[in-house]
Amino acid sequence: MKKLLGPIVIIVVIIAIFAVILIPSYNGFVDGEENVNNAYAQVENQLQRRMDLIPNLVNTVKGFASHEEEVLGNIADARSRLAGASTPEEQAVANDELTGALSRLLVVVENYPDLKADASFRQLMDELAGTENRLTVARQDYNDIVSDYNKKVKRLPGSIVASIFGFDEKEYFKADAAAKEAPKVDFDGDGE
Repeated sequence: MKKLLGPIVIIVVIIAIFAVILIPSYNGFVDGEENVNNAYAQVENQLQRRMDLIPNLVNTVKGFASHEEEVLGNIADARSRLAGASTPEEQAVANDELTGALSRLLVVVENYPDLKADASFRQLMDELAGTENRLTVARQDYNDIVSDYNKKVKRLPGSIVASIFGFDEKEYFKADAAAKEAPKVDFDGDGE
């Protein structure tokens, strides 16, 4: 009996050591993954707010500039692509398309002084600007949390625990490569 007690104690001690190392690390990954999911939900929340504001903005512009159908159609198409995006990468690309379409709308608005003076339009633009700011903060917060999480996945002993339990790196919310270039605004009206 005493011969069996020694190996059993050693096995129990080894299991206890692994439990002391693995359980906190595993729980850290669970917490980190939930933080990433929460931050991503905040990005989606701001994207939804933006998408909710855009139809009101477009309808206000339509009342003043009904012949600008191409620009308004581009906004609707970009908005639809953003609504259908499911991953951070797809949402980033669709978001960049929508931002470009909104930039073109702002150029169109310059041709309509009555529209710029309209209180509803100004209020919607202020709300959209505030939403853009909140969206920027939410994306930055998301990327910061993803960075912390991905560091845990890559570092020891976290990398071992991550591989055992299937915790993978998360995607960053990246801007499209075209976003590095400033948009070209032409007030001459020749379209080039």
